[in-house]
Amino acid sequence: MTSDTPAGRRFRVFNRRRSAPSRARRRLGAAFRMVAALALAGGVYTAFTPGAFAEDTRQLSAAAQEGKALYDNSCISCHGRNAEGVEGRGPSLVGVGSASVEFQVGTGRMPMTRQEGQAEQKTPQFDEDQTRQLGQYIQELGGGPQIPRGSLTQDLEEHPDALANGGELFRINCTSCHSFGGAGGALSSGKFAPGLHDATAEEIYAAMLTGPQNMPVFGDNEITPEQKRELITYITQQLQEDKDPGGVFNLGRYGPVTEGLAIFLVGITILVFAALWIAGKS
Repeated sequence: MTSDTPAGRRFRVFNRRRSAPSRARRRLGAAFRMVAALALAGGVYTAFTPGAFAEDTRQLSAAAQEGKALYDNSCISCHGRNAEGVEGRGPSLVGVGSASVEFQVGTGRMPMTRQEGQAEQKTPQFDEDQTRQLGQYIQELGGGPQIPRGSLTQDLEEHPDALANGGELFRINCTSCHSFGGAGGALSSGKFAPGLHDATAEEIYAAMLTGPQNMPVFGDNEITPEQKRELITYITQQLQEDKDPGGVFNLGRYGPVTEGLAIFLVGITILVFAALWIAGKS
């Protein structure tokens, strides 16, 4: 039988139809390939996003677990289930560290009573242990700056220059907002820098590390931990203890110098006007 005969052509057509896959087999093969591709994509996603599963298996310390319970009751509505933040309500807390929590919660600024441009200091809702537990939870959740343990001020007997160095740092970095006497001051857009007369050493250190509200962050590369302790020593021992430099009115907290200058200016002005009045009458 040759290939040119009618019988040969029918034989070749029959073989092609017999060897070609049916429509059902083609659809089954496409479905199998699609399932395999989805399984491969899922495997790649799982391999490169371990954090999506790490959240559920995170091992928290006992203090952090206590802090998480407090967080779930008081903070989750504004900052989200995993502190990732909620748009229009509260920022993300991932990476802010325990220092930020201890400052904001310890001073009563958080939780906020209402949405406003600047949270004001008020009576804290949580005690010191609860504040520390909340901070520990946020610290273990995303890391960030921490307040060092131990004394945050300098012993003036061991470091006699600490007060002078701290005063210089304060005048360079703090007076533009908090004033020379630490009484605070007004800022733009209705905001303000609070007074420092009631601030604790922990609050001051945490504020320098985290930059709350409108305050800039003073990292350890800008102001070293040693300098931070000197600055806190100046604030707590010079400004907060209200060491009167002298004078009657304590103008500008510079002692009798500012008062003498004020008396001179007022007196010379009166004398000038008196001389002009006498000359006009003569």
